[in-house]
Amino acid sequence: MMRRCKGCGVVLQDTDKRAIGYTPDLKKDFCQRCFRITHYDDVMISMKQGIDTDAVLEKIEQLDALVVWVVDLFDLEANLISGMNRRLRGKDIILVATKRDLLPDTLGNEKLSRFLIQRLKENDLTVDGIVICGDLVKHAFADYNGSLDAVKEAIERYRNGRDVVIMGMANAGKSTLLNALIPNQHLTTSRHPGTTLDFNELSMGDYCIYDTPGLTRNDSLLTHVDDEWLKTVIPQRALKARVYQLRGDQTLSVGGLARLDLFGCEAVSCVGYFADSLPMHRSKQEKADGLWEQHLHELLSPSLNENFREMKAYNFPKHSDKIDIVIHGLGWFCISGQVKGLRVYVHKDVHVTCRKAMM
Repeated sequence: MMRRCKGCGVVLQDTDKRAIGYTPDLKKDFCQRCFRITHYDDVMISMKQGIDTDAVLEKIEQLDALVVWVVDLFDLEANLISGMNRRLRGKDIILVATKRDLLPDTLGNEKLSRFLIQRLKENDLTVDGIVICGDLVKHAFADYNGSLDAVKEAIERYRNGRDVVIMGMANAGKSTLLNALIPNQHLTTSRHPGTTLDFNELSMGDYCIYDTPGLTRNDSLLTHVDDEWLKTVIPQRALKARVYQLRGDQTLSVGGLARLDLFGCEAVSCVGYFADSLPMHRSKQEKADGLWEQHLHELLSPSLNENFREMKAYNFPKHSDKIDIVIHGLGWFCISGQVKGLRVYVHKDVHVTCRKAMM
């Protein structure tokens, strides 16, 4: 009988050390990859581009189960699943929004909920309920955890005697949520996309919960950045707003991963929401090309590009509303005030979204 790794769900094998599922002892509960991720943060075999999103959604669609869709609030735009309701036809779906604790306390949950509902509507997505989790990780095993209780209540309300399937993008927090719901399972969690590799069926008393592989989006920076830089790119604690007051033509650079040019600023406020381990640099726009050509991989680090000229440019027109410029997988700029034009440079495979400001 095939045994599966309790951490990632993959079938265990002892014949190929270079393949997923390898363990030197088939009596062990975890594959060597999960063991090394848990104890050494060593991913061994990167699967961040190895998950077939279509196959995962097709398998979910075949299950008679309530769908719990886990969404990372910090990386919301890259967590939205295009055509989700069509691909999961007839499924009841509740959205569980994680990593609320990364966002400023000044953003109230009521305003955040309205923002989520609006973004879902704009992307033609519908859900039956929304739960915002503010303390899932730090206090998951406390005697009382409001976020966890709210998730349990939502599941019981919408399950209607069915099983439950947990789905979402890689690194959204699915396994963390499941470890909190079923503390004795010890599912492998890490910052590395592609940690869970197959469906993992878990007992929840009179029904089953399915953990699923994290879905991937090729337009997210996290899909392309080297694993060694993930600790730098993914925020580990509450975001600190980095505020810039701008006039004229200005440039803001986030390491060597993203560059924002602002033209014709008139008393513009630009706030950067990125991991505090990522350096940000301000310069005059007329000097920005020289800065990037001379200092990429040095002052401007980390970077996905060897040459600045290889980066893709996104142009946004004049605006006066308060907006966010979101780099998928990295973070966002919040811009308010009169700007004649905006240009964003990123890796050619990374998408940029312009939206009404979250905060």
